[in-house]
Amino acid sequence: MIKRYSIFADYHQFYLWDHGATPDAPTQYTEADTVRRMKTAPFVVVVQPERNMDVPVEVEIADGPPEPDLDAWDHVVEASLDLPSGRLEIHECTGGSIDVLDVASGTYRVRAHHGGLRTLSEDRLDGDDHYRIVLWPAPFANLAVLKQYTDPHVTE
Repeated sequence: MIKRYSIFADYHQFYLWDHGATPDAPTQYTEADTVRRMKTAPFVVVVQPERNMDVPVEVEIADGPPEPDLDAWDHVVEASLDLPSGRLEIHECTGGSIDVLDVASGTYRVRAHHGGLRTLSEDRLDGDDHYRIVLWPAPFANLAVLKQYTDPHVTE
């Protein structure tokens, strides 16, 4: 199943969470969380797009892990998400629920692909960034960055 959305990424974030658990989204962020562009808490994964505007997001529920296509994406990160209710909710930070998808209950791996990041304007409000989220049943594993994006506009 693949679904496409336009999600308002206020505060540079949107959530994937268990609809039955209705968890609290994390509010404390470290620099490492920002660099990874993903944060987790019980029953929730926070995806952190580059723009805090409406962004195009494709969500796929798969039977198994997708082939890693790292060359096609600027940043790829994954984490685990428990969905004991069997209902995945896609939720905006300040805008509410976008959709609730029925899935088999259990633990899933969530892979977030970030693309088009080099197209963003200097003020970070315009660009052709896009996001693909793939979930599949998998045992719990720690958050892992498969490909790290370094913003050319940020100097150390």
